[in-house]
Order: sequence, then C-alpha cells, then structure tokens
Amino acid sequence: MPPLRSTGPVPEAEHPEYAGQYRLERRLGSGGMGVVHLAASASGLRLAVKVVHPQHATDPEFRARFRQEVAAARRVSGAFTAPVVDADPEAGRPWMATLFIEGPTLSERVKRNGPLGLDELRRVGAGLAEALRDIHRAGVVHRDLKPGNVMLAADGPKVIDFGISRPSDSDLRTETGKLIGTPPFMAPEQFQRPRDVGPAADLFALGAVLVHAATGRGPFDSGSPYVVAYQVVHNEPDLTGVPAELVPLLTRCLAKDPAERPAPDEVMAELRTPVGEVATESLRPGRAARRAPGEWSAGEGPGPARAEGPDRAPAGTPGRASGRAPGRAPAGTPDQASGRAPGGAPGRVSWPRRRLVRFAAVGSLVAGLLAGAYAGIRVAPDGGARPAGPPAARPGAPAFAPWQTTLSRGRDALRTPACAAQGDSLYCTAPGVAATRLDAADGRPLWTRRTDGAGAGAGAEAEAQAAAEAQAQAEGGTSYEARAPVLSAGLLHITTAGGKRLEALDPESGTTRWTAAAGSYATVAHAGGCVLLAGADGDVRALDGATGEELWRARRGAPGTQWAPAPDGSGTVFAVTPGADGDGTLVRAVGTRDGRVRWEKLLDGSLSPVPSSPPAEGALFLLAADTDDFTTAVVRLDTATREVHRVPLPVDVDQAQAAVSGGTVYLVGTGGSLLAVGTEGGSGGGGQRWRLETYAARSSRPLVDGGRVYLSGADGRLLAVDARRGVQLGQTDPRMGAGRFTHAPVVPAPVAAPGRVFATAPDGSVFAVDAADPSRW
Repeated sequence: MPPLRSTGPVPEAEHPEYAGQYRLERRLGSGGMGVVHLAASASGLRLAVKVVHPQHATDPEFRARFRQEVAAARRVSGAFTAPVVDADPEAGRPWMATLFIEGPTLSERVKRNGPLGLDELRRVGAGLAEALRDIHRAGVVHRDLKPGNVMLAADGPKVIDFGISRPSDSDLRTETGKLIGTPPFMAPEQFQRPRDVGPAADLFALGAVLVHAATGRGPFDSGSPYVVAYQVVHNEPDLTGVPAELVPLLTRCLAKDPAERPAPDEVMAELRTPVGEVATESLRPGRAARRAPGEWSAGEGPGPARAEGPDRAPAGTPGRASGRAPGRAPAGTPDQASGRAPGGAPGRVSWPRRRLVRFAAVGSLVAGLLAGAYAGIRVAPDGGARPAGPPAARPGAPAFAPWQTTLSRGRDALRTPACAAQGDSLYCTAPGVAATRLDAADGRPLWTRRTDGAGAGAGAEAEAQAAAEAQAQAEGGTSYEARAPVLSAGLLHITTAGGKRLEALDPESGTTRWTAAAGSYATVAHAGGCVLLAGADGDVRALDGATGEELWRARRGAPGTQWAPAPDGSGTVFAVTPGADGDGTLVRAVGTRDGRVRWEKLLDGSLSPVPSSPPAEGALFLLAADTDDFTTAVVRLDTATREVHRVPLPVDVDQAQAAVSGGTVYLVGTGGSLLAVGTEGGSGGGGQRWRLETYAARSSRPLVDGGRVYLSGADGRLLAVDARRGVQLGQTDPRMGAGRFTHAPVVPAPVAAPGRVFATAPDGSVFAVDAADPSRW
C-alpha cells in the first residue's frame, strides 16, 4: 500500500503502540489491508511498518496471503524495492517492517504537479523496467503494479506492495472472493485466466502506469470497474496525450497477447537512448573489431594441452571493442559507482552539441599523445592487441594492471565461471571449459581443456561430458560453484561429465593424473589432502588426493550431512548432520586418513558449517536456521573444549551465506544485507558489529582478505567493503550476459591473491582488479 502522508484521528484499534520491538511513531497511510506507520530500529534506521487490520488478522486465508507477501518481498528485497528488515506474520496483528523510502508515490506526484515531462517519463520508465527485471528474476510476479505502488525516491523509483490483495479496492473478485489486482492496471489475462498470470502481466501494468504518468489518467479509464475490465479485454488503449516518441513502446506493452509485449530489457533499451542524446557506448574509443589490451579468450596463449578457443565475438560485441566491461561508463561519468547518470537514467550521459565538438578536438589531441604509449603493444595474428609482456617487465608500468578474459560465450546459457588461485596462476571452470590455467598477471590462458574433448582427448568420455553439460544448460544450469576446481595434494581436482567423474590434473600442464567415478555420490569434499565422496545415505568413500587410491569406506553421515575441513588444517574433517526434526545437529570429528570418529557432540537447532577464510584456529563456526531457512544465530564450537557459544542475530537473514575471519562471521543474505557478527566467548560476548545494505539482490558467499570483505553480485559486479567499519569502498560495473540469463542464479565467490582480487561474471568472463584502491574500480 502507498505510504500516504495522511493524518487525522485514528481508532485506537488501528494504532497499536508497538509492532514487535518497533515503537510506531506516526501513521503514514492506510489501505484495504492495513495501516503503515513510521518507526525506527535500535540502530536508528527509519522504517515503514505495515500492520494488518484486525478484521483480516483473524482470517486464516488472509494470514496465508500475508505470509506469501512477506516471502515475496524478502526475495526481491534490493536496489529497486524497499528492503525488508523484519516481519512477524504469526503475530496477533501481523506486521512487516521495511526501510522507509523518502519521497512521494507516483500517484501523489501526478496529482500534485500534473503529468511528467518526457525526460522524467523516460527515467521513471527505465527504472521501473529495471525493477521488474530483477523482480522477475527472483521468481516473483507483482500482479498489482500501479502508480500508488511506485515510490519516487531520490535514487530512482522503487516498487512496493508485493502479493497484496486489497479486499476494499474493488468489487471484482475471483472464485475465492479475493481480488487479483487493481482493474485499471490489470492485464487482460488477469481477468480471463487469473491462474495463468505471468511476468508479462507486469509489463502490461507498466505500460498503463506510464500512460497515467504521461497524461494523468489510465489507458482504460471508467467509473465502473466492470467497464474497465471490458475495455482492458476488448478495446484498444486510449493513448491521447502520450508523447509521440513513446507511443510505439507503450502500444507494445499494452498488447492483448502477452507474447507480444516487450521484455524489461527491451523497455530499458528503448527508454535509455532518446532522440537528440548520445549514449556513452557511442563515445567509447576503439569500437573497431579488435581486442583491447589485457583481454583474452580461453584457448589463446602458449602452453601444453592447448585447445582452440571459442568462436571470436563479432565486431561490436559488448565488452570486446574496448578494455571496459560491457556497460562501463568512461572515467568521469557522474555517479560512476552506481552506473547512473544524473536524474537516474542508468548508463547514459547527455552531451550538448558544442561539448561534443570540444570533446572530439580534445580526443584527437589525446589520441596523438597516446600513440607512443601503444608502441609497446604487439598485434596478435587475429588483429587483437596484446601486452608486450607482464606489467612488471615494462619500464614505468605498475606492478599489476586489471585484465579480463572471456572463457565462454553464447546466448541463453549460464556462463559464470568459477575459479581458485594458487601462486601466479588462476584455475577456472566454465560451461564448455572443463578446466583452464590463466596467468594471474595478465589473464593469458596457459592451457585449456574443453568439455568437447579438445585438449583432453576425444572419445566416449568427452562426448558424455559434453552431453551432460548441454543437458545441464538446457535444464537451467548447474551450480558451477559446486564444480569449482580445488587445489589439493599438489593436484588440481575437477568434476566432469556433469559431476559424474572426478579428475585430478597436473596444475602445470593440465594432463590427467587419475580419475574416479563420482556419479553415485551427492557431495565431494576436500580435507587434509584427501577427497571425500559422500552419498545421500551417509556412505563415505575417502581417496588419497595425490594418487586416487581408496583409503577407507564407511557410513559416517546421514541425509543432509555437510562436510567442513578442520580449521587448523589438520587431517580432520567435521561431519555436520542436522536432525530430521530440526531440533538438534550432530557434529562428528572424523580422521581423513583412517575414517575414525575422534569425537562427536550434539548441538541444539538446525546448523550448517561456515567456511573459514583464513582458517580459524581451534573453532568451528555454524549458522543456526529456522524452518523457513532464515538464519537466526551464529554458533561457535571450540574444537578442543567443545564449548559452545551462540550469538543471536538482531534481524533474521534469509538464505545466508557466510565466511569467517579472526573470529568474526560475515553474513550476506538475499536482498544484499551484509553484516559482521563477533563471536567472543563468555556470557553476553559478541554480537552484531555493523550492518551494510549493498542492494545486491543476490550475491556470492563473502570472501575476507586483507581487511576487506569482497562479494560478487549476480549481475557480475564485484564489491569491496571495509571489514572493520562496514563501509563500502568500491565496486566494479556489471558484466551481464546478452541472453535471457543475464544474472547468474548461482554466484561463485571471488578469490584473492596478494595485491589483487579475481571475480567472475554471467557474461562468461574472469577479471582481475587491483586490491589497493577499490574506489578506482
């Protein structure tokens, strides 16, 4: 519901003093579902707290709908929505608290100031399309997008009210007697086939919202909701007063057939480059079809077991013509950290004609000055420019220069690589690439083994592996983080054939040392120089990581067991097995060389282990989760004394991922909330140290290195945060793919080496940045 700035007397039953721990300060607005109040958290965050009307709180079906709304809002909580801070759908008066968004609704803005101008329409439309793109990727269909559910914040529009059915907003009801939306902004299928409503319905609503913003009325206005419904299904929209430049796009959005409506990315593209303005892409130098310095493709470069790289990208492919990643604005672009030009139009800068003439003149002068700088670059046979040598080898060059290497390409495939670093090399896997070794200094491939058999020996095994990869991509992709290479016992361990085979490779040459079948095992874990193949039934087979020889086989687990190596680097691995009822978790310390159980301890709650980075001495860290998979506490188990210290979280974290460094646990959940939790022992020790909203809807597990916390976003961004203060230090621009899957559903964690950080992106690239100054990324 829109947080209207209404005031006046309110019945006492409608104005409780508290919602959970939050004191309600004043009433912001009211709707058919409940009342929105302004409140504040203990740390001073301003919150908008929605409290359900008492008459609906007694309706079991309504409560179920509210629970669904809370779950949907949490899934999409991020840069384009109001992030959920807390909620209690089981309270006597169910409530939900989100961050308070300062600004009017679109409905209020139009009522107060009249229709929006063309430029503002473009900015609002592009922002809403971007919001719908991320909402749909989270698996949510809004179903009730309308001007009252769009907040005009200083940093762009925000979408609110997910999954709400308002019993008092209209007389139109489904067969269950509940509303399916707001008639003037509903798609035809919402009236005709409400159970089949999909993301395209939100695009129809977007078109209707923009018509309202441009004219002050909707495209199907009427005083009767039944007449509106008839017009939506049978009549053409009334676009009188809509700027001519936007009529074709809005006509497509308001098409009766959902298949004829544009995707959010298409809407964004049409709204971001208006006539008379120049997009930053057209201002980028070097748009000829040649590779920029420091950019490589898999299969290039010398080395044994070298295979042919993937097909070269055609001229004009994003990210190929210039050294910048796709979508990266030139230095000096306003608001470079967010990628937005002033006013909220993402990725665009307007240049007056006179400034373009001056820009061209200065550009010619700079080009002449830079000619000498390129004298040390040799041209590859394919026309691509390559560095003449490692950065340290060039006089006056910095010790490290950022680089990017593309491992896999192709539309509509999940292409995010996963990597591990050791010494001066980076080892990666990706769709189509079983393993590759990259030079950590410049990203140059030293050897590559492809899944089509190139560099690995053709035959039935290679064919089966390629078929498994193709099937995995057809089914929506696999967890490439689970298939990331592991350096253990002096070898590089990878899984191939869709995870059915384990291979150990020589890291220097890429040749196979040994292989083992892994198809019947659900988990592959590495600890103490051994490889553990764990089945879903608890059966465990241990192999020597150097030779592949079987060391032992025994039942050391149960369904749901997770394995974590001992933090002290000894030959011990912890088997963490939550009970079926969620009341307790059994932790066993198992010797990796002999399989003996050294000790075991039963802990309260449903727990999962946290990787330590770097290894934490003498402790195993675990996350406690409730039945809805919300993390509620951090648990520290002393592996010597078996003493347990539990630190509750002030706000539950949805689908948390975590890492440990120096006794501090860093957690990130869906929606982008990153927090640091101290785990000092003793009564009352530890607790939340800081919390930061990164606004990354989905992200990787944190990496902690050199006093920094690094995260990879699902859109290919790499973020750096000060580990002590919780302040964001910098971020790269997105590196998204060109097909349907532009955001990665599974995001591999970045890896670090002295002075640099490596990350991967959905466009199939691996890139490296200088860790010294993230603000310059």
